Amino acid sequence: MKYHYVWLAWSSGFLVPWIALYVINPRLRQVMLRVSLATAPFGLIEPIWVPAYWSPPSLFELAQRTGFDIESVIFCFAIGGIGAVLYSALTSRHFIPAGAEEMRRRHTAHFVALFAPYVVFVALYFLPWNVIYPAIICLVVGGIASSICRPDLTVKSLVGGVVFLGLYWIFMLGLVLLTPGYIRQVWNLPALSGVLIGGVPLEELLFGFTFGWYWTGVYEHFTWSTTVEHPTQQAEVTNGRSRRN
Repeated sequence: MKYHYVWLAWSSGFLVPWIALYVINPRLRQVMLRVSLATAPFGLIEPIWVPAYWSPPSLFELAQRTGFDIESVIFCFAIGGIGAVLYSALTSRHFIPAGAEEMRRRHTAHFVALFAPYVVFVALYFLPWNVIYPAIICLVVGGIASSICRPDLTVKSLVGGVVFLGLYWIFMLGLVLLTPGYIRQVWNLPALSGVLIGGVPLEELLFGFTFGWYWTGVYEHFTWSTTVEHPTQQAEVTNGRSRRN
């Protein structure tokens, strides 16, 4: 079958930056693994995407025969870990627990923000439009809700969205350049806006940004943690404050 291994190769390609981040940043490894393992099961909802959004030839033709495929689990595993730590890796920051006072002060907002994106997705999914749109909207809601609950995540999450979009766009452009015709054959373009930017569907770019926006702060938000400078730098700052006091 034409393009039979493209989806496998493309999804597995995201494991390259995942592995690079994992090897280069030992302090982020635990976060990467936790978020990746929590994100991987989202690949099991592939039947809501096939064939409504796209219909990629897959390993053992699973997507066409069942709606499920192995590639989606690989894809979700990889982008989950990347999205959660990419900003922190580029800015040399690491995760520490948030203060108890902060947790008490924002407890109610935290609960609402955690579940708002998923409630919104379920509510919007049944409207007569393509599934990509409620997915994008729920990610936007997640990003906004996280910022309302944790204002300290606002700038980080937006910058993380731009950074992840850049990475995702590179992968999408690679798909366009290395497999001409693949997007037009596999994506259900008549059900989408029809806008292609450099051959990439606008919806994919919106997904890339909104996913990065929400996922950049998802670990901090779910686990009541925050990021600080590199431990040695943080120790210097702390010691300096102690001496002044």
